[in-house]
Amino acid sequence: MLDRITSMQVFVKVVATGSFTAAGRALCLSQTMVTKHITALETRLGVTLFHRSTRRLSLTEAGRLFLEGCQKILADLEDVEQTVTEQRREPRGRLRLNAPVSFAIRYVAPILPEFSRRYPLVTVELGLNDRAVDLIEEGWDLTLRIRHMAPSSLRSRKLASIRCVVCAAPAYLQQAGVPKTIEDLSHHQCLGYTLGEPGAPNRWHFGLKGERTVSVSGALCANNGDALREAAVAGQGLIYLPVFVVANELRSGLLQTVPLDAPLIEAPPLHAVYAQGQTTPLKVRAMIDYLAECYSPAAPWEQDLP
Repeated sequence: MLDRITSMQVFVKVVATGSFTAAGRALCLSQTMVTKHITALETRLGVTLFHRSTRRLSLTEAGRLFLEGCQKILADLEDVEQTVTEQRREPRGRLRLNAPVSFAIRYVAPILPEFSRRYPLVTVELGLNDRAVDLIEEGWDLTLRIRHMAPSSLRSRKLASIRCVVCAAPAYLQQAGVPKTIEDLSHHQCLGYTLGEPGAPNRWHFGLKGERTVSVSGALCANNGDALREAAVAGQGLIYLPVFVVANELRSGLLQTVPLDAPLIEAPPLHAVYAQGQTTPLKVRAMIDYLAECYSPAAPWEQDLP
């Protein structure tokens, strides 16, 4: 079975050159092969495309109608191929990037203007979401996630390590006392994060593998780190969150870390997660490389901490 697009190209070239022989020369095809393509088109369509005579070819009414359609289809195909080829040479198009709320506000949104200056043909759509999004189902090109990556149909690249910290406002510690051991936490107001494992707001894990667990309680729990940080700054209790959520407050003294008698849990790394494919779109590779540049060798949220 002859390729339909090639047959259209042959047909248009026959019309342009006025003969099967000239079209064959232009396309590096034999006259026999040109004839086969035209015959295949006429058989498929059930019409005659050319009035044939010993001196010249002329289009039938059906041939003129088919020529208009072929010219449009081939032009559209050329435009698509050119667009895809240009994307391989220079990042362009809309990039849908999803990231956790607290992280995106402090460490993604501020660096996007420089990305836009470097890649002016890329338009970034930033989505902020703390839940686990379905990359494929929801149509995201790239998502940033703080998690250990299990084998899956997705690809990922580690961008940075994430460290957690227990901290509180100086006023709270002055009033309630500074806990010395993880067991002391059960006597304090501990503000819990609800998007972790079931029961996570009331269980804080310590040890490099999370092997030590302490039951805690407090007057507030939330599904967003920013909300918990603001409550802690206001003196409502202790929080146990990634450093990137509280780095600015630690630098300014609004919050201070609480040393305890057990190592803090090793948090999952920050990964860029994207779909499998024979080739990764240039706009996605450009964003991943840019984020890796911004977050290494030293993550900005770890710099200049007290």
